[in-house]
Amino acid sequence: MPGRAPSRAAGGAVAPALLRACRPRQWPKNLLVLAAPAAAGALDEPSAWLVCGAVVALFCLAASGTYLLNDVRDVDRDRAHARKRRRPVASGALPLRTAFGAGLVLIAAAPSLSLLLGDPALTAVVTGYVVLTAAYTFRLKDVVLVDLAAVAGCHVLRAAAGAVAVGVPMTGWFVLVVAMGALLLVSGKREAERRGRTPARRTLGVYSARFLTRLRVSVSAVLVITFCLWALSQGPWHAASVVPLFACTLRYNMLVDRGAGEEPEEIALRDRPLQLCLVVLFALVGMGIYP
Repeated sequence: MPGRAPSRAAGGAVAPALLRACRPRQWPKNLLVLAAPAAAGALDEPSAWLVCGAVVALFCLAASGTYLLNDVRDVDRDRAHARKRRRPVASGALPLRTAFGAGLVLIAAAPSLSLLLGDPALTAVVTGYVVLTAAYTFRLKDVVLVDLAAVAGCHVLRAAAGAVAVGVPMTGWFVLVVAMGALLLVSGKREAERRGRTPARRTLGVYSARFLTRLRVSVSAVLVITFCLWALSQGPWHAASVVPLFACTLRYNMLVDRGAGEEPEEIALRDRPLQLCLVVLFALVGMGIYP
């Protein structure tokens, strides 16, 4: 167990601190579960929404457990970081033992509860996600390049869970777009962290700023080209969606160049031009799928 700091937690303060440590602001990324069913036109039935909602909840449990274990593992590094020192575990608002125990319960609960849905394939995907995120937390995050691939893999598993739960296929185009989108976000995140005064990752000592910038630009190009090849083969609404997708990619790259990107979810929640581009993108693709 990492070194302890004087605990500030009181009886009534543990629950709010535990909730904050679960990082609910990052739960929306689990809506990626809806991507494959939506792309396949399978969300026109209430039952599909119910199943997808349950799977989203499972991934929120698993992700929250991972965040707790991550904060316990990195508590000493977080205390030396200008921003992360305010996290509940690093600040002492949430005791280490409580965080560790809750994390274990949550990551065990996700695959266990998935059994209630009666789909062994879904349980296998959820279990694979838990194993990958745990491996990332305790080892892979410190392995150069593997850390980037692991993050992308977690996003692909989220999308795969939705496809398996509803019973729709995932095309190669779909998998590649999801993987490239995830790599774009994580490369931008690493680049922003690399610029920080108190880097919190060991791999940042290996990645140069130039390498991360080149990676981000290369991944952006592959993402746009892949999406274009898929969209232009689908129909006029899909073809039109290429424009907002390209605008989203440009906007994100511009924000990273300005110094943002360390918290991608903050960009999505605060940047109005990016939000507008995303709304138009989803609307155009939706009109192509659900005429």
